[in-house]
Formats: sequence, structure tokens, C-alpha cells
Amino acid sequence: MSTHYETLQHADTYREAFAVEPPAALGEPHLWPRKPGLFIVHAATAAALAQGPTGPAEETAPSTTASDTPSNAAPHRVLVPAQWGLVPHWVKSASDAKLRAPKLVNAKSDTASTGTAFRDAWLNGQRCIVPMAAFYEDDLRSGKAVPTRVARVDGKPMGVAGLWARWQGADGEVIISYCLLTVNANNHALLHRYGQPGSEKSMPAILNEGAYDAWLTARPEKAKEFMRQYAAQWLTANPVEKKADKVPKGWLD
Repeated sequence: MSTHYETLQHADTYREAFAVEPPAALGEPHLWPRKPGLFIVHAATAAALAQGPTGPAEETAPSTTASDTPSNAAPHRVLVPAQWGLVPHWVKSASDAKLRAPKLVNAKSDTASTGTAFRDAWLNGQRCIVPMAAFYEDDLRSGKAVPTRVARVDGKPMGVAGLWARWQGADGEVIISYCLLTVNANNHALLHRYGQPGSEKSMPAILNEGAYDAWLTARPEKAKEFMRQYAAQWLTANPVEKKADKVPKGWLD
């Protein structure tokens, strides 16, 4: 399960691959839990997200549906700056949020609709796309953890399915956050090699480019249809030994 991914470092890539305007600052190339990252939603969702907190699943969360946009035009997508590591709306304090977030960077797609931390975001349709150049997994087959970079064979960026949340404290502090959705990879021809021996293998739910808007607008009961393995022949995995690609000291500070 990845806790490290590589961000996009070319402004044009955001426009060409995701039809969004790039951020004013591209940020650090490597992203770790509880660090500032970016996710993509439709403009109507981003506007609603900025206006107020989201409530429990029984309430209607801000989301864009097909009826929100003329049939002859694609919904406008935007980038939202946020923390990687979900902070559920029911968290009591900022200190509690700080402790929980590193453990909530990934959500298993088969339990996202029932797990306490992710249930409301899933049922409320708080879905997003996380742009990335690559993600990292540890290769432990030699007995030593070897960070391994997993990317598309064609070098194009990946759009990973995610969930977002908006938390607001009693003092008005707001934390916008997100997590990656993962799928089981026990039988994946490439990703089954990585992670702890004997443990369940998983991989980010990489979306096909043509499914981006459909993923953002799907009804909750249809959303799991997007939770599929990305074909092994479309991915490449390469070990890295550069210090910059390894877990930095104090990354949870």
C-alpha cells in the first residue's frame, strides 16, 4: 500500500492530461502523508466545498451531476489544494486530525462504503481524481526494502480515484483533505510482488482517461464499477536508490 507518490512537475501536463489549469506553484516532486497535495473535482463541487462543512451521509454533499452541465459541454474541472490523509468531518480536534491523517491516506475500495473513516465521503459522492506521475512500493523480496517506482509505460501521468473531506473545527479552522482508493492486487501480474510477504497486496485505483468525468459524477451504487486493476502491461516498475526517493527523516513531524 503506497504512502509515497510523485507529483506532476510540468504545468502543461495538468492542461493536457486533465484539462485543468496548473497550480501557481508546482510544489515538491515527492509527496508523503499529511503533506499538501492536489486533487481534481468539477468546478461546482469545488465551489460548494469551499462554502461549508459536509455532514453525515444522510445529508446531501456537494457534487456535480450530469444534469448540472449542458449535455453538449464537458463539466469544467479544477484543482483543489489539500492535505494527503483524510480527516473525517466528525473528528473532534485538529490534534486528533493530525494523528489520524497519516493512517488514512489509502482507502480499500471494497470497504470504503462501510468503514467508519471513509463511509460518509463515499456515500456522499465526495469523489476526486488525484494526479500523479508515479507511486512507490517497497520490494521486500530480497529481505531489504527497496523503494520501487511504478509508472505508466508510456510515461503519461496517472489519474487515481480518491475521496475528499472537509473538516471544520470549533474555532473555524478548516482542513480539506483526501485519500487514494485502492484495489486488491493479489493476482496482479506486477503489483503482487510488492509489500509485506503474506499480506494482502493492493494498488491505487488508476482510472482510464475517458472515465474521469464519469467517475466524478457516478451515483454511489455505480462508483465501485470504476474500482478495477490497471493492466500490468501498461505499467513499469523500477527500483530507485536515490536518497530523495526514500522516506525522509521526520516525515510525520
